[in-house]
Amino acid sequence: MGKEPGFPGLIFGSKVQQSKKIYKPRIKSMRFIQTFIFCFLIFGSLGAQSASSGSQIVADIEGLSAGTMKLVGVYGDRNYLADSCLVDANGHFELKREEALPAGFYTFLLPGMKNFSILMGEDQEFQIRAKVNDIMGTVEIEGALEPELFYKNMRFQSAQEPELRQVSAVMRNSPADSPQFEQAKARQTELLDERKAHLEEIFEKYPDAFFTTFKRSGQNPDFVNYYKPNGDMDTLRQVVDYRNRFWDGFDFEDERLLYTPVPGNKLKRYIKDLTPQNRDSLLNVADALIQKVLPYKPYFQFFSNWIALQYENGKTTVMDGEAVYVHIIQKYFTPELAFWDTEENLEKLRKHAWEMEASLLWKKGPDVNAPDQYGKMQSIYEKDAQLIVVFMFSPHCEHCQEQAPEIEKQHQVERQRRGFLRDFSQHYR
Repeated sequence: MGKEPGFPGLIFGSKVQQSKKIYKPRIKSMRFIQTFIFCFLIFGSLGAQSASSGSQIVADIEGLSAGTMKLVGVYGDRNYLADSCLVDANGHFELKREEALPAGFYTFLLPGMKNFSILMGEDQEFQIRAKVNDIMGTVEIEGALEPELFYKNMRFQSAQEPELRQVSAVMRNSPADSPQFEQAKARQTELLDERKAHLEEIFEKYPDAFFTTFKRSGQNPDFVNYYKPNGDMDTLRQVVDYRNRFWDGFDFEDERLLYTPVPGNKLKRYIKDLTPQNRDSLLNVADALIQKVLPYKPYFQFFSNWIALQYENGKTTVMDGEAVYVHIIQKYFTPELAFWDTEENLEKLRKHAWEMEASLLWKKGPDVNAPDQYGKMQSIYEKDAQLIVVFMFSPHCEHCQEQAPEIEKQHQVERQRRGFLRDFSQHYR
């Protein structure tokens, strides 16, 4: 079983909304798709998760200085400020809320640049005790199952890490057919099998726990080795097979996962790392994935927005990557499917995609009708030259004023060259 996508440790560099309430994004009519990517009204998703008992988290962190604790949550691939409270001089703080937080992954940002993370379920009345100099090793949580299981698993994995790093170093520095490599590889397999068995034990004992769904959904599939007829490794088939099984085990029916880093990390790896960054591959893979999550509205909303944004004009470096953006907007951002916004806003977005479509590869560019320097109307479509240059400028643009004489100079040089070739051809005909 592979490792799950990583979780944020220090997230002080992340932009969060400074609000004591759960982050509620604003919806604005804008020209580009940024209006949609985080227009997920988190309040709209809280009804299915929130418990009427609210939240009461009491913490005593020995050695922690006074200040403010900020609780940072995750939604999709974004961090947001979920709440905050004061920490007294004894390292004690209490976070009380009438409305429960959505179950998910949270990071406590503490005074003195300290932090720790937990997985929180619907049971949000619990106590935390730890020592500030070793929160990971000393944290004790009473009253809630999910954070207890989270730290039980983290401690098990942390105990393995030094030996895993050691055997990985041996494998990197040893020939693949050497006894040292084979011995290190065998030990690595043993350690990973122990990790898998540890998780399976938790899964079997707590099949309905959010932690079980969280870890199962975060697992990556094992690589299967495929070989060509000549005995060489068939890496292409291996990657395609791995990609086809990448979402196996992910529970799209559980919206709580959107409040963890799992879907955002997996989506990024699936699209950016496991899919060749070319137009056709991206269109095929992205379209198949969006079709897969179409019945699961929150995931359809997040996936379609995220993928489209990656390939918006000005953001993508993929040749004709804008075709992915245009395809997703035209196919999925319709009043029937894009339930998260108004028909008016969607129409503006689709109009923008329509305007972009004519500039994509293999598409016929739009005609331009404009008067030339003599006042005569000219049309691109009426030209039969092999190469047509359209230079549009503004008289008030300094850059245009600088470049226009250079372009005119090049135009005159080209006219003289063509004239010389014509005269030469006529003379020696």
